Amino acid sequence: MTAAVTTTELSTRPVRHFLKDTDLSPAEQAEVLELAVRMKAAPYSVQPFAADGNGRRTVAVIFDKTSTRTRVSFATGIADMGGNALIINPGEAQIGHKESVEDTAKVLERMVSTIVWRTGAHAGLVAMAANSRVPVINALCDDYHPCQLLADLLTVKEHRGSLQGLTMAYLGDSANNMANSYLLAGVTAGMNVRIAGPEGYLPSPEIIAAAEDRAAETGGSVLVTVDAAEALLGADVVATDTWVSMGQEAEKEARMKLFRAYSVDADAMKLAAPDAVVLHCLPAYRGYEIAADVIDGPQSVVWDEAENRLHAQKALMAWLMHRSGLAVVDGLAPVDGLAPVGGPA
Repeated sequence: MTAAVTTTELSTRPVRHFLKDTDLSPAEQAEVLELAVRMKAAPYSVQPFAADGNGRRTVAVIFDKTSTRTRVSFATGIADMGGNALIINPGEAQIGHKESVEDTAKVLERMVSTIVWRTGAHAGLVAMAANSRVPVINALCDDYHPCQLLADLLTVKEHRGSLQGLTMAYLGDSANNMANSYLLAGVTAGMNVRIAGPEGYLPSPEIIAAAEDRAAETGGSVLVTVDAAEALLGADVVATDTWVSMGQEAEKEARMKLFRAYSVDADAMKLAAPDAVVLHCLPAYRGYEIAADVIDGPQSVVWDEAENRLHAQKALMAWLMHRSGLAVVDGLAPVDGLAPVGGPA
């Protein structure tokens, strides 16, 4: 039997959050991906919610933005690990308008084991984490999509083996959350990341600087260019994303014209390595950012990528709970000076 954690116990313990890709060190990212491989092979082998730990089985999964893959993958993964996903849909909570993010965090941390939030401003996630003594996970925000990148890296690892030294090219709207996360997560894995998009739609200097700093640690590299061919040449991985994200519908026609030169089609793939794999986080618009014969072709690993949201996020949740002393995960090293709270009653 598992005893519930007390507020006093939580108040004295460090907690790990995952708000952006570089919140994991290179070694930690590799550890999460290895755990994901293990958990994918044995889906019910890791049970952080049922094991001796904080005794809480509920995860708050909050959606300020609609979702298909994020919702299904988190809810399924939590259930697989013996937990209960409390889904809060858009408009059902009063975070940030009737109640501050800070106060919301202080309430939720007393009831749940983890907080998963799909929202807009990254600052809200930072405020949530600063006031929470349970892990907070960024399930997507305007600046980053780090859970998606864990799934993408897991997929590339499955198909290409070691990530170190691979070249990954991302084409299209490069001022968005996916481009930012490809840069940061890719170089954390020691990859050579190339980002291509039109002027005015490239990553910010701050994101580029952060990626270059991480690349200096890992041996990866960063290239940001307006030339799609330069990014594609010899790439081992080719990735793209929709040209029209949520809230940009009014700009659709203009954006379709602007990004046409960055479409991942058969001609683009001729520039990449012959055994290159293709990623798309979905939803996809065939004939625009990616051609139908590419996403449905032999080089596409898009459906493995979509499935791997489940496995990568399960590993992430288990790892964060373990590192925060809220659960014990077999195969992960004990956290120095930290025994799991609660324990057998």
